[in-house]
Amino acid sequence: MSQGTAGGEGAPQVLPEGKERQRKRRRRKKKESKTRLVRSSLLLPEAETEKSRRTVLACNRLKTTKYTALSFLPKNLFEQFHRLANVYFVFIALLNFVPAVNAFQPELALAPVLFILAVTAIKDLWEDYSRYRSDKEINHMECLVYSRNEKKYISRYWKEVKVGDFVQLRCNEIIPADILLLSSSDPDGLCHIETANLDGETNLKQRQVVRKFLELDSEFDPLKFTSVIECEKPNNDLSRFRGYIIHKSGKKDGLFKENLLLRGCTIRNTEEVAGIVIYAGHETKALLNNNGPRYKRSKLERQMNADVLWCVLILLIMCLFSAIGHGLWVWQYGEKKKPIFDVPGPDGKYLSPVLASVYLFLTVIIVFQVLIPISLYVSIEIVKICQVYFIHQDKDLYDEETDSQLQCRALNITEDLGQVQFIFSDKTGTLTENKMVFRRCTVSGIEYSHDDNAKRLAMYQEPDSEEEEAAPKGGTLSQRDSICSHQSIKVIHRSQSTKTHRRTGSRAEAKRASILSKHTAFSSPMEKDITPDPRLLEKVNECAKHLEVMRNHEQPLSHLSPELCDIFDFFIALTICNTVVVTAPNQPRQKVRDRFLLKSPVKTIEDFIRRFTPSRLTSGSNSSSSSSLATSKSMHRFGLSVLSSTSTDSTLLKLEEKLAYSAQMNNNGYSSQQGRTAVGSAPEEGELRYEAESPDEAALVYAARAYSCSLVGRLSDQVSVELPHLGTLSFEVLHTLGFDSVRKRMSVVVRHPLTDEINVYTKGADSVVMDLLLPCSSDDPRGKHQKKIRSKTQNYLNLYAVDGLRTLCIAKRVLSKEEYGCWLKTHLEAESSLENREELLFQSALRIEKNLHLLGATGIEDRLQDGVPETIARLRKAGLQIWVLTGDKQETAVNIAYACKLLDHDEEIITLNAESPETCAVLLEQCLQCVESKFSNNTIDGATGNMTVGFTPLYPPSSSVLSSLGLVIDGRTLAYALEPMLEDKFLALAKRCRSVLCCRSTPLQKSMVVKLVRDKLKAMTLAIGDGANDVSMIQVADVGVGISGQEGMQAVMASDFAIPRFRHLEKLLLVHGHWCYSRLANMVLYFFYKNAMFVALLFWYQFYCGFSGSSMIDQWYLIFFNLFFSSLPQLITGVLDKDVPAEVLIAVPQLYKSGQNMEVLCTVGKSCCLAELSIWRCCFEGRSLL
Repeated sequence: MSQGTAGGEGAPQVLPEGKERQRKRRRRKKKESKTRLVRSSLLLPEAETEKSRRTVLACNRLKTTKYTALSFLPKNLFEQFHRLANVYFVFIALLNFVPAVNAFQPELALAPVLFILAVTAIKDLWEDYSRYRSDKEINHMECLVYSRNEKKYISRYWKEVKVGDFVQLRCNEIIPADILLLSSSDPDGLCHIETANLDGETNLKQRQVVRKFLELDSEFDPLKFTSVIECEKPNNDLSRFRGYIIHKSGKKDGLFKENLLLRGCTIRNTEEVAGIVIYAGHETKALLNNNGPRYKRSKLERQMNADVLWCVLILLIMCLFSAIGHGLWVWQYGEKKKPIFDVPGPDGKYLSPVLASVYLFLTVIIVFQVLIPISLYVSIEIVKICQVYFIHQDKDLYDEETDSQLQCRALNITEDLGQVQFIFSDKTGTLTENKMVFRRCTVSGIEYSHDDNAKRLAMYQEPDSEEEEAAPKGGTLSQRDSICSHQSIKVIHRSQSTKTHRRTGSRAEAKRASILSKHTAFSSPMEKDITPDPRLLEKVNECAKHLEVMRNHEQPLSHLSPELCDIFDFFIALTICNTVVVTAPNQPRQKVRDRFLLKSPVKTIEDFIRRFTPSRLTSGSNSSSSSSLATSKSMHRFGLSVLSSTSTDSTLLKLEEKLAYSAQMNNNGYSSQQGRTAVGSAPEEGELRYEAESPDEAALVYAARAYSCSLVGRLSDQVSVELPHLGTLSFEVLHTLGFDSVRKRMSVVVRHPLTDEINVYTKGADSVVMDLLLPCSSDDPRGKHQKKIRSKTQNYLNLYAVDGLRTLCIAKRVLSKEEYGCWLKTHLEAESSLENREELLFQSALRIEKNLHLLGATGIEDRLQDGVPETIARLRKAGLQIWVLTGDKQETAVNIAYACKLLDHDEEIITLNAESPETCAVLLEQCLQCVESKFSNNTIDGATGNMTVGFTPLYPPSSSVLSSLGLVIDGRTLAYALEPMLEDKFLALAKRCRSVLCCRSTPLQKSMVVKLVRDKLKAMTLAIGDGANDVSMIQVADVGVGISGQEGMQAVMASDFAIPRFRHLEKLLLVHGHWCYSRLANMVLYFFYKNAMFVALLFWYQFYCGFSGSSMIDQWYLIFFNLFFSSLPQLITGVLDKDVPAEVLIAVPQLYKSGQNMEVLCTVGKSCCLAELSIWRCCFEGRSLL
């Protein structure tokens, strides 16, 4: 009893611990469901209990096939029976096996449906076999995987790689899986990858070795890797990767997208890298984003399904009528008066009239089955495949410059191309070339028009696609005096081998990949060869001479005039405020390095202190040339140990002391490190290529190079610039705050090599940067001067926008070392944070990007593509309404709209700008009233807020609303107009306008506009774009068209059709769209009409045979009527028919309206009605004959 009592008392104490363990286990399982653990596959074999707990991870074998030898037949039949027509015909064929109701020979009745199923199965089998061959080729590519037994990297097939393996890659090799970068031959732990196979972008992306492994003073040994990686589950987000690596000591390091090498990318600029596989096979981000061809149902197919249902209804009515007629016919003879041809059953009894009617109902269903065209669906599939083939063969849809042609990624909506009513287009890269050319600039309030450069662009002609300029471009004025010298020397350029692109699926793709890999993005002669403005060039040279004299006499920079200071900083910002990678053409994709001290980036406050010690400031460059990687890494490890043994408070105290001492050392404005400004001998300018992430960056770097301010080298923590009279200056890059769509700017934090000051250089949209400038006092003369400069700069920005130029503002901020030290503390915390890292980095950037000093602004021209105005004019004549959705500012977008004929000068333009939802509501209401009151010329002033509505008629308004109105709306007003309460008013106004221009619109707003028009107006929509910001719009539209431009292949991969240029849209819609719609609509019309008339003939005969289900036509003709006798002519017509020649369709765009109005398709309904009338006419005539 005592033991029982003791046990009873102890039980309540044990129970909470058990519950706590259960709660911890549940939390652990919940966490594990959101993340995955990755361990080295080289560790000793685990116990069976541990293996059972681990999640089964995917292998790296690629399998895109749908069938196996055993599953092909049942799986394919199951898929085909998803089509109700096939189920219907199988049911009809099986009815023939019932003796009481059969109308034809049972085996013969099965022939048509078996033929249809066999043809479809053969097509599916061929497609699956093609996928199998492609999979086999990729799976048998080789890579180096570390072997525990052989203790070295050995060659293995891609399909044999698994999660946890260590893979070594060399330059120009394709990455076989998603790999966490742990080692790189690059001294800075960098790896450059090219993502052309993933998204089509040819510019290089930087990836970084995980921080802990960057500190190793010896080569990375996979056998010593004992850390555990916890990361997110596989997903398709290419721009995100989150996780952390847990070391044996328990310390965690964050993992981000900069540490991940994605499958399908190519290693560039790096001799050797190694890493551990995180995701393999179908769990990689590349394959999760590859959905293959998209399946859509066309408008014609949806209408055809409705017509089939009408035919089924007519069939049932005819069968019911025949069954009743047969029952009455049997009933009229009674029991005694039977006809001699009425055969009794086996028991000697005759069927009752009711039972005879039931049997007859099923029999005539078999006889009248021809009413439903059994071969229509297969015929349409064959016709569409042939149509796509002939569209691909159209030489007019091939672009020689980019060596690309039309791609059809959705095989079943070709006829929708002939029914489009609304076109939604991006501007940059879609209507324009996306070749950014530096056009003009303003510095310190003075505008430099670059007239000679404008003349060069006006007379410029692109060289042939197989020719490439080889003349070296010098940095001096003498080499740029003549415009003609830019095109003096040309050499023939031939395509290189495509062996490194083995995974491309066709020769065309391999050829395109080769072209993309050997050409530098955004580097056409038109973009590179900038003719400098003589006035600005003279001031640049004057500034350089002053700087040289001041450096020799150790004078502070304060002696330089404010204007020359701004010019110097302006070109420094153009050169270094970017992520451009410098490469050499004689060694493609290889980095150009300056000889300098290999340093680690600023990652700790102790590191920051160490860089500003007196010994650091007095060190020259001579001792740096002999530094080794091991020395650099040991110094970095020493800095980390200092940080670990020092508290934060004492660190900040030391920081203040060092900064004060550093300020005393540099009271003259120059540091003693000026002796190392000319670091090594920079390569000739003609030998350099710039790998830019965007055309804007490339244009500004080439513009600075035109003024002899050349970017000659870039590393992770240093950028080298060659200046006239000064040689090469090396700016220490402390931080790079990348561009994002929210901040709309990017910044670099550098230490100036002449003054040792910490400078922040910022470039970004004028609408953002102008609000971040340091407030100026009106009492201070210098403040008044700054206000005047800002006012002038803003006026020039407005003029640039009116000229259709893309504008950027350049600004600068000088940080005191105390300000930088305070900011650095919070920034390092944000960088090392494992949670909400993006938000913390965003806030950190906001804290430093303020109180800026305006240096100047640039105007970059994005030229229209060839044929854009003519294409838009013809599309509008064809009855298409064109909406342009762009992120550019309003003035720029309006100017481009006039240039491309989207807006005409004889149109009345409605401009909507509102500051609040209430103002927007009032504005829309008043605009609708104005439109409905026959275009009364009004200027409406709202009672609240700042709103503008203006009608700007240059000529008297015409009588047609749609032909004389254009709508321009900015992003903020569009956001208000898309709210549920206002969207109907906005749509009512927009549909009355011939063209709509939406400015400053976000990707989400683009998709919302397309969806609004598609759903509310029930209109056929087409969206066309070239960049990742257009993907959502392309996917929402009925027809999505991507342009394979310079912004990558994201839009192409999300589209239904891909074209090289916007001008190709004209022939794709007006010619091929019209033909495809006309052919298929007429084919459907023919199928329904011929079957209806054929069945009417059989139905008519029933009046002469007592509705017995007999047929006067041989069963072979009945069974194969649809399959053979009447299908082949329509197949040929559906593929080759041209109701109107292509030249006439282009010359008379109004012919396209027949597809918009569904004139041919409506005839299908008329044919059904006509067939029904014919049937009832037969009934009437049959009764009269009785």
